[in-house]
Amino acid sequence: MTPPYARIATELRRRIAEGELAPGDRVPSTRQVAAQWGVALATATRALAELRREGLVRAEPRVGTVVAEPPPALPPAPGAAAPPEDRVRVEAPASRDAEAARRRPGTGAERELTRERVVRAAIEIADAEGLPALSMRGVAARLGVAAMSPYRYVGSKDDLILLMADAAFGELGYPADRPGDWRERLEIAGRTLWAIFRRHPWLAQLSPLGRPLALPGLTVHADWALAALDGLGLDSATVLDVHILLYSHVQGLAINLEREAQIAAATGLSEDQWMDVQGPALSAIAGSGRYPAFAKVIGELGEDGYDFRLDDLFELGMRLLLDGVACLVERSRASGEH
Repeated sequence: MTPPYARIATELRRRIAEGELAPGDRVPSTRQVAAQWGVALATATRALAELRREGLVRAEPRVGTVVAEPPPALPPAPGAAAPPEDRVRVEAPASRDAEAARRRPGTGAERELTRERVVRAAIEIADAEGLPALSMRGVAARLGVAAMSPYRYVGSKDDLILLMADAAFGELGYPADRPGDWRERLEIAGRTLWAIFRRHPWLAQLSPLGRPLALPGLTVHADWALAALDGLGLDSATVLDVHILLYSHVQGLAINLEREAQIAAATGLSEDQWMDVQGPALSAIAGSGRYPAFAKVIGELGEDGYDFRLDDLFELGMRLLLDGVACLVERSRASGEH
């Protein structure tokens, strides 16, 4: 009897072969596959993993799984006749069969499994489809190993998420030669964190400010920011306040990266398309006469409207925040002189 994941992979493979799903088109997510075929998330993940190993699909961060571009056709060997059109079929190369065998549970894939591979596979799932799509069975399916194999290296899904966060925060570090200017050092801290959240939007969802994650990878960023504020005449509590405000500015904006991806996937509408749908309602509010300031701003924007860019908001927020810190430092130094 053909297992469910294989039947799902066969159907998706047919859609790709017949052009229903073209290169670049988004393939149903693990949750959509699970709902459509009535299977578990792990089964859906395994079906997509089969197509990924065949090179038919690829993970596109913050988009999901999409149909891969077909490889360029190789020219026929000299003197070789082209096969009749009605007999042309796609066959997996022998090496692919060997790779599939190697990945079967109990074979080489089990022997090659490490904690680092488990964590990396989990990060790839979260990057492509969001943290809600993550499961231990899904990680096992992605790695081509038995469902319980990852538990030899990670105790639980919660433990796995902490390891993922530690690895993700540790991907970017800081220069050995520290700039002398405190403002420049805080700018580096903010932009480094922003780049990490951009890579891994799910990170911003993990922990509120009052419950910081005790992770070495995250502490590196805190240590850099705290060192930048050292020696400016601020007391320790104020130093921590400034550090938390800086981190909250980055994290607060980054939360919208994941939420936007989730809403776009759920509604099928881009930001621009959503605004087009909401346009008549917003125009009615602006024209009601009850909100003059809102109407004035909307009117002054004109037909070009407003371009919502999180990167621009991040930079503006950084400037305003650091301008405020500069005033705080000046007041502290002035009070110390008297």
